Amino acid sequence: MKVYTYLQHVVKYKGGGFIVLIDPESFPMERLPMLAERCEDAGVDAFFVGGSLVYNLNLNAYVSHLKEATTLPVIGFPGSITQICSSLDALLYLSVISSNNPEYLFRQHIQVAPLIRKLGIEPLATGYMLIESGTLTTAQYMSASLPLPRHKPDVAAATAMAAEMMGMKLLFTDAGSGADHPVPDHLVQAITQTCSIPLLVGGGIRSPEEVARKIQAGASFVVVGNAIEKHPDASFIAELAAAAHVALPRPLEGFRPSQD
Repeated sequence: MKVYTYLQHVVKYKGGGFIVLIDPESFPMERLPMLAERCEDAGVDAFFVGGSLVYNLNLNAYVSHLKEATTLPVIGFPGSITQICSSLDALLYLSVISSNNPEYLFRQHIQVAPLIRKLGIEPLATGYMLIESGTLTTAQYMSASLPLPRHKPDVAAATAMAAEMMGMKLLFTDAGSGADHPVPDHLVQAITQTCSIPLLVGGGIRSPEEVARKIQAGASFVVVGNAIEKHPDASFIAELAAAAHVALPRPLEGFRPSQD
């Protein structure tokens, strides 16, 4: 099964999905089996691997070690073109549509397209929007992106619509790792009321209540990383995942990597 098809099934059968973001620079490789087991038991739907400042020279080994410990899809969330490796099941092919910086809108994509094709990684074209969060985040600094104003949902909705019309498969609104304030619910609602492709929401989300609010506002997936790095206990992860799964559980075909 393709990763994108799997993600669509998660939303269809669970009402919403929960994804754990792992930063290789913040979470030691030797602790990955423990985290993977807890996440699977908790009902987590997928893993993202990456970050704004990843300089791990053994990224392929890191991802392979995670995959040995889980049956869930492992998806790259690259902060730069150096964060691509053959062991990923799929890759968020991110275009920072909140930015006017051509490097992150399209230019770096040209550089890595042949590599992605050669490695056979499934690219997930994603319109990535940084949202004002009350502090300067690493993602904002590294991408030289002026974040979208959190009090202007119409601007965010128009930006998301443009991405959908250009054929992107996913939208991602991100307040940034460790943000003071998560993406506002009214901004999530404005996007999901005008766009039909799945919306992922991340950054500054620290509680099950916040996860539930994002799903209720229309998000398809909630992404949490920093809070789980600080508190990787099983019960906390289970509460976060349960808050995203608003539909009655129905049988969901297991993920199988496919190059079809």
